[in-house]
Amino acid sequence: MAKILVIDDERAIRHALKEILEYEKHEVTEAADGIEALKIIEKEKFEIVFCDIKMPKIDGMELLEKFQEKMPDVPMVMISGHGNIETAVEAIKKGAFDYISKPLDLNRMLITLRNALDRSNLITETKTLKRKIYRTANMIGESEGIVKIKSMIDKVAPTDARVLITGANGTGKELVARWLHEKSNRAALPLIEVNCAAIPSELIESELFGHEKGSFTSAIKQRLGKFEQANGGTLFLDEIGDMSLSAQAKVLRALQENKITRVGGEKELSVNVRVLAATNKDLKKEIENGNFREDLYHRLSVIVIQVPSLNERKSDIPILANHFVKEICEESSMPIKLFTDKALAELQKNNWTGNIRELRNVVERLLILCENNITEKDVQLFANYGK
Repeated sequence: MAKILVIDDERAIRHALKEILEYEKHEVTEAADGIEALKIIEKEKFEIVFCDIKMPKIDGMELLEKFQEKMPDVPMVMISGHGNIETAVEAIKKGAFDYISKPLDLNRMLITLRNALDRSNLITETKTLKRKIYRTANMIGESEGIVKIKSMIDKVAPTDARVLITGANGTGKELVARWLHEKSNRAALPLIEVNCAAIPSELIESELFGHEKGSFTSAIKQRLGKFEQANGGTLFLDEIGDMSLSAQAKVLRALQENKITRVGGEKELSVNVRVLAATNKDLKKEIENGNFREDLYHRLSVIVIQVPSLNERKSDIPILANHFVKEICEESSMPIKLFTDKALAELQKNNWTGNIRELRNVVERLLILCENNITEKDVQLFANYGK
C-alpha cells in the first residue's frame, strides 16, 4: 500500500482517481489546487503524486518545480486533457516521472503507478545501503575529554581551518576526522584518506600528487593523486609523522599555494582541499630529531585535538562495551548478551594499551566464547586471552 497525493481542480477526476487507487488498496489524499497541495506536503509524506497541469493559482508545471525542491525523490506523474508532445517533453525535462493524457487509460495509469513505486523503493533501498556502507560511527562516551572533543568539532568543523589530531593508536583519531568532515560545509564532497605509514616512501609522492604516464617504469598511464581526488572536499593524512621529508616539502608547498604538480609533470594544478592530519607521534620531538619539518607542523596545527587514551576515560568503558555488544550482535546476527555490573567494573580495571580498538576486540571475544550473559569471571578469563 502506498500513500498517494492526487492534485486536480476537477472534482470528478479527483474522485475517479481516488476510487481506482483505493480499490487497489492505496491510501489517497486529494488536493483541489496547487496551494492546497503545498500545505498538505508540509504535514504529510507521499510515495507518488498525480498532478494535473492546467490548474488555477499555481499550474502543474510550476508545482512540479516546487515539489522537486521539497521532495526530489518522490515520483510525480503529470496528467492533462490539453496535452501534446511538447508539453510531455517539457514535463519530463523538469523532472516528472511520466506524463498521462486525459481521458485516463486505467491500465496505463496502473502500470505507471507500479513503475513509479518500484523506482521509489529502489531509491530508498539504495540510500539505506549507502548509509550502512558509509555511515560515520557515533562518538560514544560522556567523559570530560570526549565532551570537549565533541564541542571542539562543532566549533571547528564549519571552518576550513587545518586540524592536527593527536593520540595513541586505537583512540579514534580517524573518527574525529570523519566527524570534522561530516559537519563541515564540504560534507557533500569526498573525504579522501591516506595512511602515510602504509605507503612506501618512494611511492608517497605519486599517491598524493599523482603521476604522468611514463614518469617512472610502472607508470603505464596517468594517475590522479589524492589531492586531486579530494578537490573541493577533505584530505585526511593519517600517521603524517611517518611521511618522508621530501614528501613533506611538497605537501607544505601544496598547503601554501593550493597548487600541486604531478610526478613527471610540469603543469601546476590548482586544488581546493581542506587538510586534516593525524599522528601517534610527538611531532615536536620529531622536529628536534630532524624527522619532521617545523614549518609544515605549524601549517597543519592551526587547531590541535588531543584524543585521550581509553585509560584516561575509563568511565566511558561501560557505555562503550554495551554499544559494541549491540553493534557486533547486529552485524553477526548473534543473540544479545548482557554484561553484569561486576563484569563492567572488571573491564575498567584493565590496562587498555590498545585503546578503543582493543576493547571492541575483547567484547567480540567475550560474545563468542561466553555461553550466557557476561560475568566478572568471564572477563577475568578472556579479556587478556592471547596476550
